[in-house]
Amino acid sequence: MAFAQVVIGPPGSGKTTYCKGMQEFLSKIGRKVAVVNLDPANDLLPYDAAVDISELVNLDDVMENLKLGPNGGLIYCMEYLEKNLDWFKSQLEKFNDCYILFDCPGQVELYTHHDSVKRILAELQKWNFKLAAIHLVDSHYCSDPAKFISVLLTSLSTMLQMELPHVNVLSKVDLIESYGKLAFNLDFYTEVLDLSYLVDHLADDPFLKKFKKLNEAITGVVQDYSLVSFSTLNIKDKESVFNLMKVVDKANGYVFGDLEERSVNKLMSVAVGADFEYFRSAAVQEKYMDEDKDREKMETELDVLLKKQLPNM
Repeated sequence: MAFAQVVIGPPGSGKTTYCKGMQEFLSKIGRKVAVVNLDPANDLLPYDAAVDISELVNLDDVMENLKLGPNGGLIYCMEYLEKNLDWFKSQLEKFNDCYILFDCPGQVELYTHHDSVKRILAELQKWNFKLAAIHLVDSHYCSDPAKFISVLLTSLSTMLQMELPHVNVLSKVDLIESYGKLAFNLDFYTEVLDLSYLVDHLADDPFLKKFKKLNEAITGVVQDYSLVSFSTLNIKDKESVFNLMKVVDKANGYVFGDLEERSVNKLMSVAVGADFEYFRSAAVQEKYMDEDKDREKMETELDVLLKKQLPNM
């Protein structure tokens, strides 16, 4: 039995950086970790790949020889890997004693519409891999309600298509307000609370106002399934990486394995959910998000007013 993370997400969401950072973190706590590069376009790897798909098929060669664009080339590469699973299995067998991180391509269609990756992962499960999908998205999308709704729909579609235990992650949370302040507290976005408030917020935009019914329908779909929620990650913060590691270990079953000593109390704490996500997101908000200066000023003025009024009461 081997445990593994399937790291997916759109281009630029930090998949390769995540694999490098998580490999270093897990290695320091005593796990034997191997990273497998499944992105045939990723030729500048910051880590030593245990298995590299580029040894089997290379995107540049495919595009040149078959006259395909980047998207078509990536689909061909995944289909080619699917046809050569014997090679893939022989490479992975060298790392049976390792915890595996699969660094996947960034083409979203591979996880929402196309079936090659889904079938490859199904084969991995037949080979006794215990998988969890780690879906990274840039946290700064939270500052734009329209983009956040798109992220929710993409995440939901990916979850339904991949059919794996799934952990959605807001990456680069230290930069979450780099493109503007959030309309709501961070837990609104991590827990995906009542999205009707987000739709009302969209109505303030003259261009998006005419799409209100469409946005209501989309948010309704997300809420009806009640599947999408997010963890947060700053890959440079050890505490943030540790918190996400615990979530992933629950998802792929590693926490219930026998590779590390585990007491009954630890297992019970997992069963009852001892780590409340609300407090975790509140800590992240306090750490990375600016306080509302206007609110502080208002509260201060209110305190002064009350002190003036109390003696007369």
